Amino acid sequence: MMLKRIKELRKAAGLSQEQLAARAGLTHVTVGNAENGNRVTITTATKLAKALGVPLASILDEEVTNG
Repeated sequence: MMLKRIKELRKAAGLSQEQLAARAGLTHVTVGNAENGNRVTITTATKLAKALGVPLASILDEEVTNG
C-alpha cells in the first residue's frame, strides 16, 4: 500500500525520520521509504499513523481508499 503526506505530517509534528521511527517502532529507513512513495504493509501504515496521532485513512493514498 502506498501512503501520502507522511513527510508533511512528520515535519508538522517537528519530528525527524529517526524520531518518528522510534515512536512507531520502525527503522528510519522504513520511514524514508514510506515518505518516498514506496509500498508499505498495513502494519507499517498503522504504526506510522498512530505515531503521528492521525487516523489511518488520512495517510492512505486515494487510490487505496477510493479504489
